[in-house]
Amino acid sequence: MSSVSTVRAVPSVRAVLLDDDKLVLFRRTVPGKELYWSIPGGHVEPEDASLEDTLHREVLEELGAIVSDVTPLTTLECARDEGVKTQHVYGCRLVSMDLALRCGPEFVDPARGLYEVVRLPLDPAEIIAINLVPLELGDYLADHITRLPDLIS
Repeated sequence: MSSVSTVRAVPSVRAVLLDDDKLVLFRRTVPGKELYWSIPGGHVEPEDASLEDTLHREVLEELGAIVSDVTPLTTLECARDEGVKTQHVYGCRLVSMDLALRCGPEFVDPARGLYEVVRLPLDPAEIIAINLVPLELGDYLADHITRLPDLIS
């Protein structure tokens, strides 16, 4: 019997965000944890009318960003100790970004660590070289990163 619960956690969306020929992501430094990387996104909230609405809300909160060409890419089922976490992954293109507009508890609580915005080339070696979480997303991006400009329309 597996130690992973069959409870389904609240689903999340993730934004595979392209800024021209670069992938926009966060380098996460959290006190007491190993350095890791993530892409913008978060939990679906009751007031979100759709998954795409969640995506637009999250990129605005986390990056002060407006995006276009929102395209469903994949849905990942991530097994965790606390249950299965569904991650709806969308591709999109950056229209504008103003980090001064970022808001949310992650930007006011020092215990949440730093969210440094970085851009990586669309190269599988760049993805493989970092600790991208969740792992399933890192695997997906390593396999698809060079095709993203053609997949996002």
